[in-house]
Amino acid sequence: MSTSNPTPGLPSSGGSAPGGVIEAGDPTQELAVHEVEQVSDAARPDRWWEVVWASKKARVGVVIVAVYIIVGVFAPLIAPHDPLDGSFEPLAGPSGTNWLGTTTSGQDIASQLIYGTRISLLVGLFAGLLSTAIALVVGMISGYTEGTVIDDVLSFLTNVALVIPALPLIITLVAYSQARGVWLIVGVISITSWAGAARAKRAQIITLRNRDFVTAAKFSGESTWRIVFREIMPNMTSLVAASFVGAATGAIGAEAGLAALGLGDSRSVSWGTMLYQANAQSAIAQGLWLWVFVPGLVLAVLMTGMAFINFGVDLLSNPHLRED
Repeated sequence: MSTSNPTPGLPSSGGSAPGGVIEAGDPTQELAVHEVEQVSDAARPDRWWEVVWASKKARVGVVIVAVYIIVGVFAPLIAPHDPLDGSFEPLAGPSGTNWLGTTTSGQDIASQLIYGTRISLLVGLFAGLLSTAIALVVGMISGYTEGTVIDDVLSFLTNVALVIPALPLIITLVAYSQARGVWLIVGVISITSWAGAARAKRAQIITLRNRDFVTAAKFSGESTWRIVFREIMPNMTSLVAASFVGAATGAIGAEAGLAALGLGDSRSVSWGTMLYQANAQSAIAQGLWLWVFVPGLVLAVLMTGMAFINFGVDLLSNPHLRED
């Protein structure tokens, strides 16, 4: 009795491996595998770091900030001298020993510049985290309880914080404080810079609180704190990240400004204290341009790098901004 192909449309057993499996190297199989890989790649969502790194501006910003972090972490190994060592010749020009010259007190400018990176990064990190945390708690609770007494109280506090001028308040708090230091500046900057971010988070959570997944969480009996911070907040990751980067950038600039006005910690070395000492010692009149120019330049480059990173963070929340 003659046999026929049991499955119409498939190759006969003579051109197939046992069991109807297509042999390796078959063009049909390779085409099918290629199509499956294309579908899987298209279906897989981009990871957050891939989105950020895809932006050219964000890529430049990440590299800049990474260099500053390396310099700050390894400052004792990179700096040629102790930043407070005043044993060098005062007003000396750039040399192999003193890369950027010395101050009027005989301190090495390059070493102070390198160690100053630590203060700026420290203030930016902790002030950004604390300010973002305050804005998260106030903004998200206020938005989730819209129309209630809690929302009225938190909105009133936010409006008051927005109306009060931040810079005069910061200067007043720091000037009349008995103890000067980095942590005082971190605290003052944090408690005066959270209101704008809190308002943005309140507006965002109002648009999310009536979604189906929030309604399901309510019916399941979850608490308000869990719904807000476990269900809703993960959908606001890009907004939170952008808020942190912006707060950290502002904190770095505020610390440098306060120190340049003489309100910083005189026992520590930062770019702001370098600018303050340069102004007090009339550095420009004495021809010490590097003492004034270089701290301002590195501060501007760091803040520019963080602003570039914010361009990449914006891509997470708005796919229409993503580059091809």
